[in-house]
Amino acid sequence: QVQLVESGGGLVQAGDSLRLSCAASGRTLSNFVMGWFRQAPGKEREFVASAAWTGDMLSYADSVKGRFTISRDNAKKTVYLQMNSLKLEDTAVYYCASRSRGSLRYDYWGQGTQVTVSS
Repeated sequence: QVQLVESGGGLVQAGDSLRLSCAASGRTLSNFVMGWFRQAPGKEREFVASAAWTGDMLSYADSVKGRFTISRDNAKKTVYLQMNSLKLEDTAVYYCASRSRGSLRYDYWGQGTQVTVSS
């Protein structure tokens, strides 16, 4: 089992920055991949970014490339999502998730943290 707890969400203005954190506990094996997803009101959940604990397998959605950066602190078992130049359309609940390298399905999810970008 893997437990994931997100934090760092809040209300910011367009153009501001925000850093989300995802603390992992339990079975956090090095062959796991960590991902960030988001879901805006009335929309389906969408992929934002992912990275393996080993530092490879970096991937970003086109909508956030150049603005968001995923990173991790293996000692703290924490994954971060640095979000810069935030836009109104980045408003969503952001979720942290985890999957094994050999799977395409994210099996473990956090409870989500709200990010609201205002004009």
